[in-house]
Amino acid sequence: MTIVIVMGLSCFFYILGAWQKSGTGRGDSIALRVNQETDCTILPNLHFETHHTISGANPLIMSNKMIEPCHIRYIDYTPCQDQNRAMAFPRENMTYRERHCPVENEKLHCLIPAPKGYVTPFSWPKSRDYVPFANAPYKSLTVEKAVQNWIQYQGDVFKFPGGGTMFPNGANAYLDELASVIPLADGTIRTALDTGCGVASFGAYLMDRNVLTMSFAPRDSHEAQVQFALERGVPAVIGVLGTIKLPYPSRSFDMAHCSRCLIPWESNGGMYMMEVDRVLRPGGYWILSGPPINWKKYYQSWKRSKQDAEEDQHRIENIAEMLCWDKIYEKDDIAIWQKQGNSYSCHQKDGHASKMCKVQDTDDVWYKKMESCVTPPVEAAQLKKFPERLSAIPPRILEGQVPGITEEVYEEDNKLWKKHVNTYKRVNKLIGSSRYRNIMDMNAGLGSFAATLHSPRSWVMNVVPSISERNTLGIIYERGLIGIYHDWCEGFSTYPRTYDLIHGNGIFSLYQNKCDAEDILLEMDRILRPEGAVILRDSADVLNKVRSMVAGMRWKSKLLDHEDGPHVPEKILISVKEYWVGSEEQNS
Repeated sequence: MTIVIVMGLSCFFYILGAWQKSGTGRGDSIALRVNQETDCTILPNLHFETHHTISGANPLIMSNKMIEPCHIRYIDYTPCQDQNRAMAFPRENMTYRERHCPVENEKLHCLIPAPKGYVTPFSWPKSRDYVPFANAPYKSLTVEKAVQNWIQYQGDVFKFPGGGTMFPNGANAYLDELASVIPLADGTIRTALDTGCGVASFGAYLMDRNVLTMSFAPRDSHEAQVQFALERGVPAVIGVLGTIKLPYPSRSFDMAHCSRCLIPWESNGGMYMMEVDRVLRPGGYWILSGPPINWKKYYQSWKRSKQDAEEDQHRIENIAEMLCWDKIYEKDDIAIWQKQGNSYSCHQKDGHASKMCKVQDTDDVWYKKMESCVTPPVEAAQLKKFPERLSAIPPRILEGQVPGITEEVYEEDNKLWKKHVNTYKRVNKLIGSSRYRNIMDMNAGLGSFAATLHSPRSWVMNVVPSISERNTLGIIYERGLIGIYHDWCEGFSTYPRTYDLIHGNGIFSLYQNKCDAEDILLEMDRILRPEGAVILRDSADVLNKVRSMVAGMRWKSKLLDHEDGPHVPEKILISVKEYWVGSEEQNS
């Protein structure tokens, strides 16, 4: 009897299961509805799509502390490159154009507004050629650089024809000439530095050749040139060769470039060329186009005497020789040098050794004074060609240069971030699309977040905080990625509204007891575009505090569990900045 009962129940439940599986049973529809309503990848209160008009704005979320908008005059506020503050510093060696951040009682505690009519930038590659006028409403460059093919004003957009002071026929023709000397096509050249970049057409067109360029220019009379670069979707920061070392590690770039950048290379005992030498890899290239190259043709139009113009180039030649750079090309307005791959013997002759820097760590550069000395040479690292370089183990890890970072740690980090990024893409299906072009990683580690996202549709500014326990930015560059040192207690060297997506892993835990979390969030809000997204990964208690703060900043947020389940202390906070603009009446 027992056997009969068991067999009968088994048959009954088998038939019942088959009926439900067929889709005709009520139980199946109920289960489907439950699954849909509890899908953790659906965030109904967050909208990642953009809206190009004010009508797309979401209503303001009320919270205990509402942070008010700043006055409309601050739409392009750059806290550490403020024009008024700069005037208090000496002009010698461009000191006044360097970073000068506000003290505590001078900081703004308000939200930087977008200009009236602000719209989402065009998707790449259209953004390379067109920028909405409302986003950067400054016409001075269209007049000042009218004959140089930099920028044109057409109705409600700016057009960028791809020209430049030294390449009026277009950047591609200029790059073709460089490619006849420098291997731009085979992945040997991946990272480039453009000093005094203008609107960054050099870097914009190098992207077609799979070369990623870090461009910089000061915030000066060429109004908004770096802002234009970022609106075009090209990596750029506000910066200058002055008295402080560049915020990049040694041996970072495969190529450095100056196109009529007007940097006095021959001054200060060659200090600026020595700084380029520090960040240039052994075997890397330095391109100089414009003064004083081809001085015989142009010295009169430069309003220089023939003797002075000739002397300027002679000094540059001498400094390059002292740095063990070999001149490999000079034609018309362009000269190219190549840094020797192994310069030990070169640096031992004619007293070169006496000019060597005495520093122990050539990557310790944050707010360090630039010196007129030569960075000690190292043997050229055997880097893979890109894109193999992206996943290959970087030489600095193989050589044990970063304590605690082994080959096994590197491989595990890559696997971990592939899992994390897959989670992000399930939550926000627009990640990896052209929706997010300019991406920032506030605490980049080994660069695995950026490596996982690698795509022609986007680029990542990998930030290594100056207070990090391990200096990993050199590893990031060896992977063929770009980045910068920064202290998040201060303002970043960029204009407002220049990033589409900001990622921060453990950034608020790192800066606990260092500076106010609200200051960091306000800086994130400043550089984030309207309707841009933020992904933060940190402990639950930290993110709960952050979530309460951003509720008063016109962000909508959702706190999610870790991929491995709710019992993991680490959580994920996903936020979207609402669309709003400023007005003369300070109402938005």
